[in-house]
Amino acid sequence: MYVPGNIIYFDPFYFKDGSASKPKYFLVIKLVGESVLLASLPSSVDHLPRNVEIDHGCIEIPEGNINCYVFKAGRNITSNDWCFPKNTFLYGQWLDDYEIALLNDIYPVENIDYQIIGKLTDAELANVIGCFLNSASVKRKFKRILAQNLS
Repeated sequence: MYVPGNIIYFDPFYFKDGSASKPKYFLVIKLVGESVLLASLPSSVDHLPRNVEIDHGCIEIPEGNINCYVFKAGRNITSNDWCFPKNTFLYGQWLDDYEIALLNDIYPVENIDYQIIGKLTDAELANVIGCFLNSASVKRKFKRILAQNLS
């Protein structure tokens, strides 16, 4: 389930900071050993400056401390040809690590607690990782994780 590139849909998702739970997509980006994973919570909310053209791929605005990877609506991004229905944004500042055991306790049953939507294509996952890895706004500890085992 927690394979890099997997897009998982939780309904509801319980946020680490205690925010109100809601249905949420979850993108597994990298495993950290056997107990932790690095993930992004995709958002359909555009937090980019108004003058930025929204195109599929990496957007880096160093002067604004903004890093974002955009999935354009309707563009197939997974090996099973799935796409987000709306423009969807991964913000480098929102990367976070999650304990796999805790996730397994909270979401034990597939197709009830969660649904595996699909797996990003290898090229798409590599582009997401490269976008975050090369950003000045992504935390160093996450950049170290992203850089592990790259060939």
